[in-house]
Amino acid sequence: MIYHKDLEERFKNLSIFEQMANIGAEVGRAINWREKNIELGKKAFYRALELFDFATNDPKNKNSLKEILRAREVFCDYYVGDNLYHSTGEAWNKYFYYFNKAARGAKS
Repeated sequence: MIYHKDLEERFKNLSIFEQMANIGAEVGRAINWREKNIELGKKAFYRALELFDFATNDPKNKNSLKEILRAREVFCDYYVGDNLYHSTGEAWNKYFYYFNKAARGAKS
């Protein structure tokens, strides 16, 4: 299912920091809704995966593919897997916080 119709092209106009900050927003929503409303959490999870895929498909991110794909893998493990990497919601929020900060700094 596609959640962000017509977003991929606009997503490519964002910097890697802005892309990761947007992914982080969906990851945060998925984590926040995980216990409160399983259906809303699941939808946010899939939207986050879609944004990870958009970032992966962006040619300018070729030097960042390892990090993007590793973050996607570890997030999937945390959210629907066995959490082999022992992730926490707090750790995910902290990880994406720095991308958000960098994205805001780049706009100044």
